[in-house]
Amino acid sequence: MVSVMAAPAALPTPRVLHLALVAGGELLDPAGAKLGRVDDLIVRLGGEEYPPVTGLLATIAGRQVFVPADEIAELAHGRARLRARRLDLGPFERRQSEVLLKKDVLDRQLINVDGARLVRSNEIELARVDGWYRVVGVDTGLRGLVRRVVPRTFADRVAPGGFLDWASVEPFTGHVPTVRLRVPHPKLARLHPAQLADLVEQASHHQGQEILGAVGGDPELEADVFEELEPHHQREFVEERSDAEVAEVLGRMEPDDAADLVSELPEERRDEVVRLLPIVQRRRVRALLGYGPATAGGLMSPEFVCVFSQATQADVLARIRATKASAEALGWIYVMNASSRLVGAIALVDLLRADASASIGEIADVPQRIRPDVELEEVARLMTDFDLTVVPVVDGEERLIGVVTVDDVLELVLPRGWRRQFGLLGE
Repeated sequence: MVSVMAAPAALPTPRVLHLALVAGGELLDPAGAKLGRVDDLIVRLGGEEYPPVTGLLATIAGRQVFVPADEIAELAHGRARLRARRLDLGPFERRQSEVLLKKDVLDRQLINVDGARLVRSNEIELARVDGWYRVVGVDTGLRGLVRRVVPRTFADRVAPGGFLDWASVEPFTGHVPTVRLRVPHPKLARLHPAQLADLVEQASHHQGQEILGAVGGDPELEADVFEELEPHHQREFVEERSDAEVAEVLGRMEPDDAADLVSELPEERRDEVVRLLPIVQRRRVRALLGYGPATAGGLMSPEFVCVFSQATQADVLARIRATKASAEALGWIYVMNASSRLVGAIALVDLLRADASASIGEIADVPQRIRPDVELEEVARLMTDFDLTVVPVVDGEERLIGVVTVDDVLELVLPRGWRRQFGLLGE
């Protein structure tokens, strides 16, 4: 006799409750008698991926009271039933990190983190998960609105539309006094700085400030986001900051981007902001401000690695390990002679593949180069003709003073708002 183990039964799919059909319903005692009306549901953000309902706001005999989750036996469309007849009728006082779903989240914009875009919450969906009612998603489609305007007897028949899993959603909470600056936006850390910048530009001013404030806990990320913002948005978000706060952001930005932002500041602020920069960044920014913004000098970054021609592969690798330059600045190594004139360039990958006993001067190629006064169009033509991702900039004595990368050129060549126009973010 062969025993066959039965396959485990599939777990039942929890029933989805629509906030708009729970709020406004009756508050019932254990016997089913009406005590009052359900006004709103309360959750506490910041702890769990699917925040549990911690209580509800109800009106009983003309008084608005808080009903804790422990006192709630059941939530359903049109009603909430209590466990006991007795209820503390003390006034409601919002606790730290608490959010009222109907008042604070419904009909407001949210961040769809997976799609890197803003959406509107036309309905909030709940379900009983892990023993209690939790927020599981939002409905961003038209059906969410329809359900709220048709009579309640028909509303439950309207199927969910544009459902978004709450795990991929981040609400704005700057308008909630007990949540502001206390609940971070951890999901935003999954986004690229360019995506965050696009969200800031789509959002209202206050929402944009909230996004920047959320990423401000990571100063490097905040600086990266500022680099990606359009100039008028950069101005918008530094206007209300002090000179010292602006200098703190600029000090972490790429020198060429920092110089561009300084040039956007009112003249009466520029000198003081530059004076407050770290000394190395201050020197670089001042040098870049001497060039036109649409010239090679205005586009270039002073961050690069340049070694003498007699250096060996081991010497160059030791230099790379010691430098604090960004990874993007280390893609090419530049070579100079005893007079500090640029004589060669080699890609890092080619350096790693080369004969370790050869000097870098023997294996590097003679690079294309431009002067700092060369206009943008000529820079773009040169990079296109020679299929370059980076081109060195030299002074009148052929000494390397900076490099222009293809992304610096594209930022000026492409039209403003091109990411949103072509829908490239969030794909």
